[in-house]
Amino acid sequence: MDIEVRDLHKSFGTKEVLKGLSFTARGGEAFGLLGRNGAGKTTTIRIMMGVFPSDGGTVLADGQPIDYRKVGFGYLPEERGLYPKREITEQLVYFARLKGLTRDAAAREVARWLDRLEMGEYAKKKLEVLSKGNQQKIQLITAVAHDPDVIILDEPFSGLDPVNAMLLKDVVREEIDRGKAVIFSSHQMSYVEEFCHSVCILNGGVAAVSGNLMEIKRAQRASKLRVRGECAGQLADLFGGTAQEDCVILNYDSEDGRLELMKAAARLGADEISVVEPTLNDIFVAATSEGV
Repeated sequence: MDIEVRDLHKSFGTKEVLKGLSFTARGGEAFGLLGRNGAGKTTTIRIMMGVFPSDGGTVLADGQPIDYRKVGFGYLPEERGLYPKREITEQLVYFARLKGLTRDAAAREVARWLDRLEMGEYAKKKLEVLSKGNQQKIQLITAVAHDPDVIILDEPFSGLDPVNAMLLKDVVREEIDRGKAVIFSSHQMSYVEEFCHSVCILNGGVAAVSGNLMEIKRAQRASKLRVRGECAGQLADLFGGTAQEDCVILNYDSEDGRLELMKAAARLGADEISVVEPTLNDIFVAATSEGV
């Protein structure tokens, strides 16, 4: 299922938070909804989920105005909302039933997900006895146990050690492979870059950058060359920069500058010359710095 946000507007009092935001999150792909704190990500998510209405614009599911009776959302919020002194299975079943499952179906799905996330031994424990990372995995179950069409994950890897982060990655990939639209909202750009096919970077209530991540990277004007070879130190001395072993990164600000560096590197016998592709972090910083 594809979820399209089209020309969203939203104000709170005199504060205009969204100013015509548009993007599409496609089923079977991960989508990154990014922006600085206060950029409007949470407002957008709440409108998408029908928590409150927009002042203008619409949310579409497969090209039609969204019908929340038929389209299921799963949401992992950044601020966790479970009950620390209640039994884990009891509250997970409760939340699953709120999303429309029968008691038996909820109990079955909760047990399955506890086992999938290696948390079965804690089924009858109170949430407060768990580590922060394990509480995060329990919170995730509230977002997926009812088999939603769209899964929204806000800072999903917060507090997870590398082993649990890998487990969560596997779960997310499984849900994507099942055709779900998975939306990431995170400041951990490495995870977003690893998963997301497309992104939308919010700035000032609009999409500063939006679309296929690989196409966005190709469209960004590159400004660095990576050169490998014994000549790295010489190039660093000639053009500035610090050589590390047999590698140096050289900066340029024009096409002529790039050609000059490449000719010099080739003349000195470089083994490898390549343009350094901008990272998502580079793109994010450039897109959200304007107007600050």
